[in-house]
Amino acid sequence: MKRLEEKLAALAAAGETITYGALAKELGLRMADLTAQLEALMEQDAAQGRPFRAALLRQRLSPDHLPAPGFFLKAAELGQPTNDPAEFTKAHRDANSMSPNIPG
Repeated sequence: MKRLEEKLAALAAAGETITYGALAKELGLRMADLTAQLEALMEQDAAQGRPFRAALLRQRLSPDHLPAPGFFLKAAELGQPTNDPAEFTKAHRDANSMSPNIPG
Protein backbone atom coordinates (compact mmCIF):
# COMPACT_ATOMS: atom_id res chain seq x y z
CA MET A 1 0.00 0.00 0.00
CA LYS A 2 2.97 2.31 0.58
CA ARG A 3 3.70 2.42 -3.17
CA LEU A 4 0.08 3.40 -3.81
CA GLU A 5 0.25 6.16 -1.22
CA GLU A 6 3.51 7.46 -2.68
CA LYS A 7 2.08 7.48 -6.20
CA LEU A 8 -1.06 9.31 -5.07
CA ALA A 9 1.03 11.88 -3.17
CA ALA A 10 3.10 12.51 -6.31
CA LEU A 11 -0.04 12.89 -8.42
CA ALA A 12 -1.53 15.30 -5.88
CA ALA A 13 1.63 17.38 -5.75
CA ALA A 14 1.65 17.59 -9.55
CA GLY A 15 -2.10 18.30 -9.76
CA GLU A 16 -2.59 15.25 -11.98
CA THR A 17 -4.94 12.28 -12.19
CA ILE A 18 -4.50 8.73 -13.49
CA THR A 19 -6.78 6.00 -14.80
CA TYR A 20 -7.44 2.93 -12.71
CA GLY A 21 -5.95 0.68 -15.37
CA ALA A 22 -2.76 2.71 -15.72
CA LEU A 23 -2.25 2.80 -11.96
CA ALA A 24 -2.93 -0.92 -11.55
CA LYS A 25 -0.44 -1.69 -14.30
CA GLU A 26 2.19 0.67 -12.89
CA LEU A 27 1.90 -0.87 -9.42
CA GLY A 28 1.59 -4.45 -10.70
CA LEU A 29 -1.80 -4.93 -9.05
CA ARG A 30 -4.95 -6.69 -10.13
CA MET A 31 -7.90 -4.30 -10.38
CA ALA A 32 -9.63 -5.97 -7.41
CA ASP A 33 -6.52 -5.44 -5.26
CA LEU A 34 -6.21 -1.81 -6.33
CA THR A 35 -9.87 -1.22 -5.53
CA ALA A 36 -9.52 -2.81 -2.10
CA GLN A 37 -6.47 -0.65 -1.31
CA LEU A 38 -8.23 2.51 -2.51
CA GLU A 39 -11.24 1.77 -0.33
CA ALA A 40 -8.96 1.20 2.66
CA LEU A 41 -7.30 4.57 1.98
CA MET A 42 -10.71 6.23 1.79
CA GLU A 43 -11.55 4.81 5.21
CA GLN A 44 -8.24 6.15 6.60
CA ASP A 45 -8.77 9.54 4.99
CA ALA A 46 -12.33 9.82 6.35
CA ALA A 47 -11.22 8.80 9.84
CA GLN A 48 -8.49 11.45 9.81
CA GLY A 49 -10.59 14.20 8.20
CA ARG A 50 -8.43 14.33 5.09
CA PRO A 51 -9.53 14.65 1.47
CA PHE A 52 -9.97 11.38 -0.38
CA ARG A 53 -6.80 10.48 -2.24
CA ALA A 54 -8.84 8.09 -4.37
CA ALA A 55 -10.39 11.17 -6.01
CA LEU A 56 -7.18 11.40 -8.05
CA LEU A 57 -8.25 8.41 -10.13
CA ARG A 58 -10.46 8.64 -13.18
CA GLN A 59 -12.36 6.29 -15.41
CA ARG A 60 -10.70 5.85 -18.77
CA LEU A 61 -13.87 6.61 -20.74
CA SER A 62 -15.38 9.27 -18.47
CA PRO A 63 -15.82 12.50 -20.47
CA ASP A 64 -15.67 14.44 -17.18
CA HIS A 65 -12.59 12.52 -15.92
CA LEU A 66 -14.54 11.41 -12.84
CA PRO A 67 -13.67 8.45 -10.62
CA ALA A 68 -15.59 5.18 -10.98
CA PRO A 69 -19.07 4.86 -9.44
CA GLY A 70 -17.62 2.77 -6.61
CA PHE A 71 -15.70 5.83 -5.40
CA PHE A 72 -18.94 7.72 -4.87
CA LEU A 73 -20.66 4.73 -3.28
CA LYS A 74 -17.80 4.35 -0.79
CA ALA A 75 -17.76 8.09 -0.07
CA ALA A 76 -21.51 8.02 0.62
CA GLU A 77 -21.03 4.98 2.86
CA LEU A 78 -18.47 7.05 4.79
CA GLY A 79 -21.01 9.85 5.28
CA GLN A 80 -19.92 12.21 2.51
CA PRO A 81 -22.52 14.05 0.38
CA THR A 82 -21.92 12.99 -3.21
CA ASN A 83 -25.07 14.36 -4.87
CA ASP A 84 -22.90 16.49 -7.21
CA PRO A 85 -20.16 14.09 -8.33
CA ALA A 86 -18.23 16.65 -10.37
CA GLU A 87 -18.13 19.21 -7.56
CA PHE A 88 -17.36 16.56 -4.95
CA THR A 89 -14.46 15.25 -7.03
CA LYS A 90 -13.12 18.74 -7.72
CA ALA A 91 -13.19 19.66 -4.03
CA HIS A 92 -11.24 16.55 -3.05
CA ARG A 93 -8.76 16.89 -5.92
CA ASP A 94 -8.17 20.56 -5.09
CA ALA A 95 -7.69 19.79 -1.40
CA ASN A 96 -5.22 17.01 -2.25
CA SER A 97 -3.25 19.31 -4.54
CA MET A 98 -3.01 21.97 -1.84
CA SER A 99 -1.90 19.52 0.83
CA PRO A 100 -0.87 16.12 -0.52
CA ASN A 101 -1.05 13.28 2.01
CA ILE A 102 2.59 12.32 1.95
CA PRO A 103 3.12 8.93 3.54
CA GLY A 104 5.30 8.89 6.60
